[in-house]
Amino acid sequence: MGGKKRLTLKQMEGMQKRQEQRKEKGSSGSATEKRVAGIIPPDSRSREVVDQLKKMRVLTPYTVATRFDLRLSVARDFLEELEKQGVVEFVSGSKNIKIYKPSD
Repeated sequence: MGGKKRLTLKQMEGMQKRQEQRKEKGSSGSATEKRVAGIIPPDSRSREVVDQLKKMRVLTPYTVATRFDLRLSVARDFLEELEKQGVVEFVSGSKNIKIYKPSD
């Protein structure tokens, strides 16, 4: 028998004003654009990419993804490719995360 209590007139007016303000703000305010993370990894043979990677002390898929604006799966594959080329060395890891370091 309970249920939601009815709002007073003053509470309903306040809600309407807030909704109108949100609508006005949403249409005139700058909308933040959602950027899609890249699917194509940077060129692993590029000197700039290798230099940026060597500046980083620890390389994880997350750090590479944020640095080069990639998806995590792409960054993981990119690191595996770099390991095959000898640019980075595998340090440690588990099923979920792999840690690399730049090779000297």
